[in-house]
Amino acid sequence: MPFTQQLEKVRLQEGFIAALDQSGGSTPKALKLYGIAESEYSGDEAMYTKVHEMRTRIITDPAFNGDRILGAILFENTMDRQIRGMGSAQFLWNEKRVVPFLKVDKGLADDANGAQVMKPIGNLADLLARAKKAGVFGTKMRSVIKDKNGAGVKAVVDQQFEVGQQINKAGLIPIIEPEVDIHAPDKKGAEQQLRDGIMNHLDRLPKGQHVMLKLTLPEVDDFYKPCIDHPAVLRVVALSGGYSREDANARLARNHGMIASFSRALSEGLSAKQSDADFHGMLDKAIQSIFLASRT
Repeated sequence: MPFTQQLEKVRLQEGFIAALDQSGGSTPKALKLYGIAESEYSGDEAMYTKVHEMRTRIITDPAFNGDRILGAILFENTMDRQIRGMGSAQFLWNEKRVVPFLKVDKGLADDANGAQVMKPIGNLADLLARAKKAGVFGTKMRSVIKDKNGAGVKAVVDQQFEVGQQINKAGLIPIIEPEVDIHAPDKKGAEQQLRDGIMNHLDRLPKGQHVMLKLTLPEVDDFYKPCIDHPAVLRVVALSGGYSREDANARLARNHGMIASFSRALSEGLSAKQSDADFHGMLDKAIQSIFLASRT
């Protein structure tokens, strides 16, 4: 069964997770970085077509495969589209041996107590059922912690694990992502509160239930080792959070057992205007650098 094979790959294999899940609000910026100006498309449908072309170029490149990449996180619009005549999630697994994940959150609520919880996820059960049918293995959902504030951190962690339970019950593995803003005034203090909250929830999970964690690279090296070692945690992955690829890789390499789940740091330097050879060379170099940083 693919799920069992995918579970073992995610749990045991060296590599990292590619985050290809920019959504409505972040798509114009992602396209601009890729060398496509807003004047080159008009309307959401044209925008999503352009970004799907970008993701398709990345995913179909020979450098992008399951030897170094464990999984890829997709946006819902990408899951609903095809790559070379095959559903995107199916293509990832069948052709590349890359485990497909789906971003399920609908963005962030307004700031409260130094944090932003997720907006309500309407029709989550239907989305999870569609994802399962499409061949998706797991999900990802993002909240943001902006400062050391016990009430804000608790609200984020409680919500993440509550929704995570629904995802588990649908037969998918949730990636829980309570991001700590890299510009938080007391990032170290916020991370301490976050780790305490996560461990509290992990200890209360039903036996045999698994989650993954996606966390900001911490101020203290190996800070999340207790999470990495917890039997309920399949993998702890790191978000680049605005750090450059070079800085993110250096920080990641100092955090043993943590692997990358980079978005902007993966696509940094790629351009729609590059020849296929130049594009491949740049992507291969990026993948190798992130892979090596994830091996420590």
